[in-house]
Amino acid sequence: MFKRFGNIFLAAALLVTTGTQWAALQSIAWMGMIVSYSEKAPLTVALKETFDGKHPCCLCKAIAAAKKSGKNNPSMLRVKKLEFPPAREGVVLVAPTQFESLPRADDTFAESLTQKPPTPPPRGFSV
Repeated sequence: MFKRFGNIFLAAALLVTTGTQWAALQSIAWMGMIVSYSEKAPLTVALKETFDGKHPCCLCKAIAAAKKSGKNNPSMLRVKKLEFPPAREGVVLVAPTQFESLPRADDTFAESLTQKPPTPPPRGFSV
């Protein structure tokens, strides 16, 4: 159930980031305009008035205003650059004078290479 919810959420996020919500809302507005205009005039006239751009409904105006404000939003366009503070001058790195010797690990892998592989191979490893 959670996997399905995650897939639906991912698809919705993808659609919103590509601006598909505006196309869906515009389609709904056009359908409403066709219905309302066809009540007063024939269907051909209703289709012409819907798609000529001279008779927008209130939803069409709201969609156009939202699209325009979304593209020109200066706060969304601000990109912060990574700024690092200037380094102090005179920094000198000094190597240690004595190295502590680390305990040597036994090389068990190298010892296992000197042994011959078992013949025939074990059944669990056969392909």
